[in-house]
Amino acid sequence: MIEVALRLFENKYFLVAMILFIIGFHTLLTHSNLIKKVIGMNIMDTAIFLFFVSIGYVDGAVAPIIEPGVEQAYINPLPTVLILTGIVVAVSVTAFALSLIVKLYESYGTLDAEEIMRIRSNEP
Repeated sequence: MIEVALRLFENKYFLVAMILFIIGFHTLLTHSNLIKKVIGMNIMDTAIFLFFVSIGYVDGAVAPIIEPGVEQAYINPLPTVLILTGIVVAVSVTAFALSLIVKLYESYGTLDAEEIMRIRSNEP
């Protein structure tokens, strides 16, 4: 039991990323409000970002700025650079989804996905 607790503590960033992903996935699946679905998607995005950035983290390492004559462990900058691109894409997708939600609200008068599907099925 102690060994399991130690392993979880060593991988605390992975554990937090998994918990965040599960919370976002649960929110995405169980809520019919479109705004809550977008929030759940953003929580899942944040979990993925945390996971990838934590992969590049090395305990006790420094930023990858090389100084002549100094031997040190460096943090891998590649995951961080990739996540910056991912953040830009996530913000763009969120903005696009919210603009579609505004148009859906103007057309149907509700943000409930089930209600919108019911209204669409009754239209000629």
